[in-house]
Amino acid sequence: MPPTATLIPPARPVLSPVPRLAAAILPVAAVAVAGSLATTPNIPTWYAGLAKPGFTPPNWLFPVAWTILYTLIAFSGWRVLGTAPATGGLRRTRTLALWAFFVQLALNGAWTPVFFARHDIAGGLVVVVALLVMILWTIRLFSSLDRVAALVLVPYAAWVAYATALNAAIWWMN
Repeated sequence: MPPTATLIPPARPVLSPVPRLAAAILPVAAVAVAGSLATTPNIPTWYAGLAKPGFTPPNWLFPVAWTILYTLIAFSGWRVLGTAPATGGLRRTRTLALWAFFVQLALNGAWTPVFFARHDIAGGLVVVVALLVMILWTIRLFSSLDRVAALVLVPYAAWVAYATALNAAIWWMN
């Protein structure tokens, strides 16, 4: 298990509460809204016409799951944005962890328009595999900074692993 960050009270907070909350919530909310806009019109039309495997969940489950997951993603980012590692190595880890966090969020935001708006199932598969790798790397990096922040991303990784299998099956069947 990697060591956890030794946190020191900074002379002033790493980010004051309002910017920290905004930095954690706004990008996640933007990805969620953009995803919904790209997905919703394609569910009853293009997506409904695809051959899907037996393990495809009902359509109503997706927004419920993603609402919970986006909340956990924002909470995780909020926690790591509040860390102040005392050592140089952990400070570099924090910087890398935040980069990984925002890259995985960008990949999350990219998957929906690729899969749903462009109807590119193979392209969606490439993006979702990259997304899963980045989520796992983010969890690994977060674990040395804030164990809770890392752990709350595990359901997200599990759902994206499931979504990867679903995307792969849809690609294979269509």
